[in-house]
Amino acid sequence: MDEATNSRKRLKILYIGGNKKVTKEYQDSSLLFDVTDSENGLEAINILKKNEDFDAIISEAHLPGINGIEIFRMLKAKAIHQLTPFILINHEPEEKLLAKALKEKIDDYYLIPLDVEEIYTRIEFLNRYKKEIQKDKQTEKTINVKDYKIPLIKRTFDILVSGTALIFLIPFFILTAFAIRLESKGKVYYKSKRVGTGYKIFDFYKFRSMYTGADARLKELNHLNQYAQQKTEESQKNEEEELGNCPRCTKLPNEEHCSPTLFTEGIKVCEYWYSQLKANENKVTFMKIKDDPRITKVGKFIRNTSIDELPQLINVLKGDMSIVGNRPLPLYEAELLTSDDWSERFLGPSGITGLWQVELRGKKGEMSEDERKSLDNEYAKNYSFWGDIKLILRTIPALFQKENV
Repeated sequence: MDEATNSRKRLKILYIGGNKKVTKEYQDSSLLFDVTDSENGLEAINILKKNEDFDAIISEAHLPGINGIEIFRMLKAKAIHQLTPFILINHEPEEKLLAKALKEKIDDYYLIPLDVEEIYTRIEFLNRYKKEIQKDKQTEKTINVKDYKIPLIKRTFDILVSGTALIFLIPFFILTAFAIRLESKGKVYYKSKRVGTGYKIFDFYKFRSMYTGADARLKELNHLNQYAQQKTEESQKNEEEELGNCPRCTKLPNEEHCSPTLFTEGIKVCEYWYSQLKANENKVTFMKIKDDPRITKVGKFIRNTSIDELPQLINVLKGDMSIVGNRPLPLYEAELLTSDDWSERFLGPSGITGLWQVELRGKKGEMSEDERKSLDNEYAKNYSFWGDIKLILRTIPALFQKENV
């Protein structure tokens, strides 16, 4: 590069997406860019929460789970990096996507391959422009979703219960760890990234109940997922129907819907029809496999007795979770719950046990994913300290059900 290039400021950008060819172009232009990359939308949002120094955010339009436009909406709703240029990129021309990006007021839209010099110049301009209109931007009305703060009485209860329990359970933890290690090689605990309250990502602890490398086999066992197997004949018949053309809604007067509505791909659609289309695409939110072949003999026992959940008391003590709340979800599940109707669950506390777990026992282990989501939303909206105590008491008999989730 020439002397003029060397004298320019290196721009710090966050690249969201899995196109390694694009990230390589930026990384090769190390004199112009300092690149942080993330293939996961929710992970990227957490990176942005912790770091205010980015000069620009570049996101691929199409991502697994939460897409580029939904990332932009979430950043705007939570008032995160409001003045940081957001650039959407795509692999091929899409008029509808471009129109949607313009409507959302995304700063810019480019097609791959990208001109690195052009992007650099554009980011510099956008930063100058945004600084000039900062005062005007501050007067605009924005939706600011406040992060959840656990009530003092609930947090005090969590610390007392988890701290006391951990002290008395130390010998039991040692015996459980010994049994796990005796049957199979590998770490005795399992750590995974989970999404909790306010889309916070944290390390989630459990005793290992599966053989080492079980996560790698998840995709090949997808056909055994009980939630995926709940596809109905009606949903199969409707597979080729257009989005927003619900057969139930067409029988109602104009502007009326058979169930609550949400927006997807810029189109207003009822929850019933959205769930049917999602099922037809084989996209289910939750994963549950009966007689999972990845589970060890010790693992089956500690799952049926909920012993595998005990290390989550450490999460409670740290403040990642509460004793009672909605179960924190794996990243791939949380990314599918970004509509306003389903994302309410993230506005309440995360917990070891909660409403849908005890309700599941009453249904003999059978519950659709829509029922589960609705119960999560119900808890987030109506939870209370005394309600939590009742759920704890209801959890005790639920521990002895044959199949835990």
